[in-house]
Amino acid sequence: MNKFIGLTKRNLLIYFKDRQSVIFSMLTSIIVLVLYLLFLKQSYIDAAESALKGLENLVDKKDIDTLANCILLVGIIGSALITVPYNCLSTIVNDRENKIDYDISATPLKRWQIVLSYFTSATISAFIMSSIVLTIGIVVLQSQGDLYLSTSNIAYSYALAFLGSVSATAFFMLVMLFFKTTSASGAFFGMLSAACGFIIGAYIPLSQFSTGIQTFCNLFPATGITIMYRNTFLNGLLDKINSDIGGADGGAFVNSFKDSFSFKGSLFGNELSIAGIVGYVIAALIICLIAMIIVYPKVYKRK
Repeated sequence: MNKFIGLTKRNLLIYFKDRQSVIFSMLTSIIVLVLYLLFLKQSYIDAAESALKGLENLVDKKDIDTLANCILLVGIIGSALITVPYNCLSTIVNDRENKIDYDISATPLKRWQIVLSYFTSATISAFIMSSIVLTIGIVVLQSQGDLYLSTSNIAYSYALAFLGSVSATAFFMLVMLFFKTTSASGAFFGMLSAACGFIIGAYIPLSQFSTGIQTFCNLFPATGITIMYRNTFLNGLLDKINSDIGGADGGAFVNSFKDSFSFKGSLFGNELSIAGIVGYVIAALIICLIAMIIVYPKVYKRK
């Protein structure tokens, strides 16, 4: 156990001591923030106000502003749950390219312990980074307007950060095991960083895409976690807005908002409830864990 902990600690230190790696792992989240500040926020506010036409005086403008800010926070957390685990897992490829895996495989550690040490360190890194973003986001947004979050909602959001970190790490672990060079994994990371904002619906709501693209996006565990975050952070605020409207629109605004911003998952044209999303994420996690334990000894053979 001490050797397992030592290898896990070593992998953690490699990630956190490399400041550039930490920054680049958050690059997509930073891009989401910049795009939001430049034009996304105003487009969301304009869309909400347009949907509320004739009812604007019933709704506090601060609530609409907070609604847009919550969409931003969800997008930043969701993108971090993709890029941080992947970046931390690049240690596997670096060890392979530099033949460090030869030394590691020569230790008394069993193969499944070695692969789990990489998995554990990446999961911890992702959870730490996503929790930092989550904490800062809640504090900043709460200072600007009531988020209508209960203590249980906040605790649930950290539980989601953990589930998202574990599932995303397991998912990308399988991908990372097949890269032989850091240049190849880096090139894939560039494509992933460019696409993940669309995959989780941070730039454009998934409801705007075709059924096939929605299914592809929802195959990523991080997308399901992002949907659950959307429900956690926005449901209370939407209930408040619906209460302010007082039924004047028959709940049309809230219903259309939830349909537009994908508050439920979609796989092969079938709608997934929150329970369905949780079930899929856990199933994907278990399958990926079993697969990576089987694949690692075959890919990283002792020389």
